[in-house]
Amino acid sequence: MTGFASGFDGSLTPGATPAVVSVDLMRAYFEPQSPLCLPDKDFLDTAAAVIGAARAVGIPVLHTRVSYAPDGADGGVFILKVPALRLLIGDAPLGTIMPEVAPAEGETVLVKQYASAFFGTDLAERLRARGVDTLVIVGTSTSGCIRATAVDAVQHGFIPIVVGDAVGDRDETVHNASLYDLQAKYAEIWDGAGVMEYFRAG
Repeated sequence: MTGFASGFDGSLTPGATPAVVSVDLMRAYFEPQSPLCLPDKDFLDTAAAVIGAARAVGIPVLHTRVSYAPDGADGGVFILKVPALRLLIGDAPLGTIMPEVAPAEGETVLVKQYASAFFGTDLAERLRARGVDTLVIVGTSTSGCIRATAVDAVQHGFIPIVVGDAVGDRDETVHNASLYDLQAKYAEIWDGAGVMEYFRAG
């Protein structure tokens, strides 16, 4: 990405101890009958490749999914603002993680109710316990949960790398604008090939 004004053109160098967080790659975003369904799923294949590359070299992979209590009360005003989230109350089928990126045995799955993978979860503590310094982020959606997770990652002291071709949104313009702004202020935007090379390089 180019065209950043002076003062917004800094960069973060990834560390030696990364982890991957796969954010909300649930059926809700890929089933045509869901109001949350995204226009394409190409990015899911890249996310799966990034996760596979991480596993191959022993890099931890963590997953998030959204689920609400039967009365939806734990969704607060968020579930009022986005009524489609009510489809994720309880053990709803739309809340299951897609098979392409399904958690492997022993991998952590964090259940959340809001945008950031950090909010209301123990993600930060889990990462620190493993000595993680860099968080590679894949999933949905770029302008919502991905952005919120990247912002919280940098606020917790982790280097966020958002994999631009392994995240998706409801609109290409919104997706691209979110990646541009994340690169300017909060994260590094890499493609899947670059991240997988970073993993292989150790």
